[in-house]
Amino acid sequence: MTVPEDRTFTTKELADWAGISPRTLRYYDQIGLLVPARAHNGYRVYSVADMHRLQHILLLRSCGVSLESIEDALDKSDFDLETMLQEHLTLLCRQREELDKTIAAARIAVAGLEDFEKMDDKERFDQIKKRSVADLEKEYGQEARELYGDEAIDRANERMLRMSKTAWNAKEELEQRIKDNLAIAMKTKDPMSPESKLVAGMHAQWIEVHWGEDAYSPEAHVALVEGYLGDRRFVEYYDGACGAGATEFLRDIIKANLE
Repeated sequence: MTVPEDRTFTTKELADWAGISPRTLRYYDQIGLLVPARAHNGYRVYSVADMHRLQHILLLRSCGVSLESIEDALDKSDFDLETMLQEHLTLLCRQREELDKTIAAARIAVAGLEDFEKMDDKERFDQIKKRSVADLEKEYGQEARELYGDEAIDRANERMLRMSKTAWNAKEELEQRIKDNLAIAMKTKDPMSPESKLVAGMHAQWIEVHWGEDAYSPEAHVALVEGYLGDRRFVEYYDGACGAGATEFLRDIIKANLE
């Protein structure tokens, strides 16, 4: 059905047309995703352009794109729906690959659960560390050894295997805190904001945990995060946890605060 360009909609009319609740439209207005004009009586008045924007929003939401990512995309002058959907599809396919790997690992864990239950706490913890180091070696070992050499990676692996349970748990918590705070820092859109500086410090600490304090340098840190952008596994890791563009923003944070 062709809609006249000068047609306007009330909140209820547009909600009924789109098959959503008026409350959803009011929420989109509240967060700045779909902001209509206001009539002299204060009521919302939606234009045909608003209707088209809502079509894009609902289509992208049906594909699992976050509201924040949708707003960022729609507000860009070069927004292209087909390109965005294709990029999102590519990301979903990669996430499915990672999920398949996780499912396979879970099946192996279930199969070995009986032996695991017979272990004491120290044996279980040592087994967890060995599996984690082996998984990292399998996933990133070849590239890491080409970049930093066998000796550096062997030392890093040995550090991980020697970690106490307290240090290991602290490392795991630090990884989660980095992702949590990166998501917060992204909202500032400023690589030099206090939130971003906190992320830079925590990420440097995370590298020191793995490499050792003697092996850390700001130059190597910057080079590392530059490499993240060229590796889909790292892009999926950070973008998947913190939103589209998270890996690039992390790179910007590290460069801004360490160079």
